[in-house]
Amino acid sequence: MIKGVLFDLDDTLYNSSEFARRARKEALKAMMDAGLHTSEEEAEKVLNRIILQKGSNYSMHFNDLVKALKGYHDPKIIATGIITYHNVKFSLLRPFPDTTSSLINLKSKGLKLGILTDGVTLKQWEKLIRLSICPFFDEVITSEEFGLGKPYPEFFQHGLNKMDLKPEEVVYVGDREDRDIIPAKSLGMKTVRIFKGKYSDNKETIADYSINSLSELPIIVEKL
Repeated sequence: MIKGVLFDLDDTLYNSSEFARRARKEALKAMMDAGLHTSEEEAEKVLNRIILQKGSNYSMHFNDLVKALKGYHDPKIIATGIITYHNVKFSLLRPFPDTTSSLINLKSKGLKLGILTDGVTLKQWEKLIRLSICPFFDEVITSEEFGLGKPYPEFFQHGLNKMDLKPEEVVYVGDREDRDIIPAKSLGMKTVRIFKGKYSDNKETIADYSINSLSELPIIVEKL
């Protein structure tokens, strides 16, 4: 019997990739207006390389970008980038259209709901609060809190422990095959792959179920 649902956050409950892309683009334009003498294409190429090397949760992307392009840290340009990025991203931040109604549906069934996400704890909580969906969740578990993140099965087991649930009692929902579906399935959870975000083009999956919209999830849970 299913007693709980664990969700990934980014690109599962909201369009993280698209919001971040648009925010970075506007931040680069503002930095160039503030004195970063380069082309938009070159700035984007260098920034993408830094993100690939340091990861999306690294906090000094714009610092490294300015250092790479100017040879030194220019605080005015760095601050312009940071402020513009956050202003644009948070002005756009909203759940997928069917996220809230699906969470209401699942919660009405008496299920425990949790978030299992890589990232800095305060930043992930900020997203949930800005998305206006944090009241739905009984637990929010982050990689920073645990010390390990995805795809380590220990992280997923930690999430189960915090929710006081067994693997066979939980449905796990995520957008990535390697970091979500494979480790969750290895522990015995029922898995649902949602085709959203930048990894959605790869349709190959070992998930028990695949969906294009969160509105499909309550039907699956009801069957289980």
